Amino acid sequence: MKRFIIAVIVLVSLGGGSLAFAQSAQSQGVESDLTYINVSLERIWAHRLGYVVQYRRAGIGGRVARVYIPADWFMSGDGRAQIVALPQGPSWPSMSVFFRGGEFSHVKLYVHRSPLHQTWGSVPMATNIDAQFDGVESIEIQF
Repeated sequence: MKRFIIAVIVLVSLGGGSLAFAQSAQSQGVESDLTYINVSLERIWAHRLGYVVQYRRAGIGGRVARVYIPADWFMSGDGRAQIVALPQGPSWPSMSVFFRGGEFSHVKLYVHRSPLHQTWGSVPMATNIDAQFDGVESIEIQF
């Protein structure tokens, strides 16, 4: 697990803010079918139903995309999402989306500890995006 975390940090720092390529993870020296895609985040908005995560797409032009992560994914029983608060550094914010056997497994958000940091925001209460969280079962990264 330590190797995996170190690999994520190295990929993020080498990526220079761009989309990192999928990597195979290793579990105690045995190769598994777990792969991941890591992307640099632009902004994370808290919403009563979950989080809206905006990330940079690959390529020229500064294109961005958004994913909607339901709040119940972060509950301990579900385990499809986790927030990892990191100390000061260039390795955040980022998002790693994990796949097992080609199917979505879980997602980890590596973010600044303080919700007052410029990368955090809140969706205004008058904004109705509830439908974006309906039926979300996986995360698909746009390249």
